[in-house]
Amino acid sequence: MYDRILLPTDGEQSAEQATEHALTLARAVDATVYALYVVDETVYSAYSGDEFVQEHEGPQAALEEQGKDTFAALDAQADDVAIETVMRYGVPAEEIVAAAEKFDIDLIVLGSKQRSGEFRRLLGSVTDQVIRVTDRPVTVVKTPTN
Repeated sequence: MYDRILLPTDGEQSAEQATEHALTLARAVDATVYALYVVDETVYSAYSGDEFVQEHEGPQAALEEQGKDTFAALDAQADDVAIETVMRYGVPAEEIVAAAEKFDIDLIVLGSKQRSGEFRRLLGSVTDQVIRVTDRPVTVVKTPTN
C-alpha cells in the first residue's frame, strides 16, 4: 500500500513525532522514506545582507547546515529503513507538494504543533497549506506545545 513515504522535516520539535511515526510505518510496510528539507526562500530572501557577512555565513548557508544536521539525525534513527534525503529551495508548502508529485509519493507524513485556532487563523501553517493543495494521502502527527 505504501512504498514511498514523504517526510518533510525542519528538524524542529514538531517534526520529531512525525519522524517516529513515518519510520515506524516504513518498517511495518517495508517502505522507503523520502526525507525532505526545504531551505525556505522567504527566510533567506528577506535578509537584506550585510557587506561584512561572507556568502557561506548568511541565512541560506545556516538553513542548509540545519538541513544537513537534520538528515544526519534522521539517518541515526533510521536503522533498517531505506532513507532518501532531498534538499529543495523555495516555499515549503509548494516544495512539499512538488516533491510528492516528483517522487510519486504514496503518503505524506507531516508534523504539526497543536496551536489555538486563533494562532492558526493569524499565521496559518505549512501543514494546512499542503493538505489543501495536495491530492496525495496525508497523515498529520500533532505535537503538543509547552
